Parts: sequence; structure tokens; C-alpha cells
Amino acid sequence: MRFCNSITKRKDGRYMGKFIIGYDDSGKALYQYVYGRTYEEAEEKLIIGREIESRFLSERCVTVNRAYSEWLGSVANRVKPSTYANYKLKFEKHILPAFGDKLCSELTSNVFNSFIDKKLADGLSASYVKDIIIVLKTMLKFAQDEFNFKLSLKNISLPRTEKKSAKAISADDQSTLVKYLESNMSLTSFGVLISLLMGIRIGELCGLKWSDVDLKNKTLYIERTVQRIAIANGDHKTSVIISSPKSSASRRVISIPDRLIKYFERFKDHTNYFVLSGSEKAVEPRTMQYRYKRLLAAAKVKYHNYHQLRHTFATNCVQSGFDAKTLSNVLGHSSVTLTLMRYVHPDIAYERRMMNDMCMLV
Repeated sequence: MRFCNSITKRKDGRYMGKFIIGYDDSGKALYQYVYGRTYEEAEEKLIIGREIESRFLSERCVTVNRAYSEWLGSVANRVKPSTYANYKLKFEKHILPAFGDKLCSELTSNVFNSFIDKKLADGLSASYVKDIIIVLKTMLKFAQDEFNFKLSLKNISLPRTEKKSAKAISADDQSTLVKYLESNMSLTSFGVLISLLMGIRIGELCGLKWSDVDLKNKTLYIERTVQRIAIANGDHKTSVIISSPKSSASRRVISIPDRLIKYFERFKDHTNYFVLSGSEKAVEPRTMQYRYKRLLAAAKVKYHNYHQLRHTFATNCVQSGFDAKTLSNVLGHSSVTLTLMRYVHPDIAYERRMMNDMCMLV
């Protein structure tokens, strides 16, 4: 190996080699210099110096700020814009203010656990704090590989989280809501019916175009999603983006139930128009949520969040005899287990009916 660009001959006849040992706060490289009476001697010292720096000194020079910058650049083209924005938000709002100037080698389990306790005391949910730590550990795993140092993170006590299972909308409220929607049909009412009777996510609903609707085969293609994401640049701004669905499993084809066909036929528009807006501009999820809240008030139905439509759809599917695999495909889940854990919570009436049906076989 030759280091032509790193070794120069001085006026006094000696050869000088240099290698990077770190960076100052402005990002400027800091160098260590070695000298030799011959090029070969300087080269040998340079090889030894770089090896020592790589094996033993790297962790002393790498700050969390620098490791984060390198890591963020490495993932920029590998993750969705919403995921990238999520990483930036967590780091720039929570992690960098606490650890940015610290060396990675200073991040012990005790430091992590104190940080977790403080964030919980500040009122953040256990689930959100856990997500922050997971993102930080992901970055540190990259940094250890990139800068050749080791950290022991085995004794970090992640906060215990309790998953709150969403409740399905009551049968009476469903009936009242559907009657109101069908009596006051509009694009918003139509969108709510699609969510309740097909189980698609609000972002997927906002991203539907008429090019995704195949009325001949009665199928709906889920090809995109609309999201409002935070721009982590210190001014709390957000931006609406249209991107591919949540995961590969989320890109799917769903059968349109006959009950909805007449409404698809009624509102059918130009191929490039969004279904929910009737124009080339998408309705964003937050706007749809506001409209839904007003719609519930008008229908005199108890308020519930929009996502409960999806949970209600899944519950109705289970109670009507859907098998788990089919339901998982319709919901766009990556595994049946996820569907069973998150959405399938049969009520006592359904359980009793199943028990009685089983007894008829004996």
C-alpha cells in the first residue's frame, strides 16, 4: 500500500506522513503527523499510526453529532421520506440536545437509563421513549461498525409499554352512521364508507386515484399513501407527501363489495383525479379527520378516532367468518400474527355463538 497523498518530503530532507485522528466542532479534520528519514520509514510509521488510531483511539474522537451525521447520510436513500423525517425528528428534538457533544464511548447503560427516566418524567409515553432508544441504538450499531469501537448496551432498561387495543364501534352507532352517510352522500361520506366497509388506512384512502379502481373486475388497487410529516429543522414545520404504501404487503388489491359499487359508479371521474377530492390535488389525512369529526356530530354518533373504522371492519370480518389469512391480505399486514394480535378481538356474543355452534356438532 502506498500513501503518496499522505506523505510529503520536507525541506530538511525528512519525509512527513499524516492521518486523521478526529474532527473539531466545525467538522474540520484533526491530523497526527509522523516523520521518517526515508519514504519507507515514514510509510511504516503511518501504517502503524493508522492501525493504532483505528483500533484504540476512534471511540475517543467520535461524537454523537458526527456519528449521527454519517449514519443519516447512509440511510437517506434506503428509507421512505416519512421514516427519514421520523429519524431526524427524534434525534434533533430529543437525542442531540442530550448527547450531541458527548463521545459515543461515554454512552453507558447508566447514561441511557437516566435519559429514559428523564423523558418519562417529562411526560413522554413509554412507547415513544422506547422508540427513541431503538433509533439511537440503531445509529450506534452503525457507528460501531463504521468507526471500529465497541459499546456495551446490554443493561439498558427499556420502559415497559402496554398496548391499548382499539375498540370497535358499537353495532348501534355503526347502523346510525351508515344510514346518515347513505342519506347524505358526498365524497367525504363515500370515503368513510370505503374505510368502514373495506378497512383501508386513512392515508391510503387519501391516496386513492380513479386509476386504482377497476369496476369491471370490482377491485381496488392500493398504490400510494398520503402523509403529513414533520420537517426537523427547528421551526416545527410539516409537509404533506405522497409515497408508496407503508410496506410491500400494504401494496395490494382488494375486492370491492357490491354495496359500494353504485357509489363508485356515481362518483367515477378522470383517471388522474383523487377519489376523495374529485381533483388532481389530494385531501390530506388531517383534513379528512376534521371532516369526519364534523360528520359524526351531524349524525349524532359518539366521537371516536378515524382509525376505529379500520378496527371495526376487522372485527366485523372476524364475526362474519373471515379466515385470518384473507383478513391479513385485505388489511395489508405482513403477517397473520400481526392481524390476530392487533385487530382480532371477538366480543362475548360472538364467542357464545361459536361455542354453541361447536356444541351442535356433538
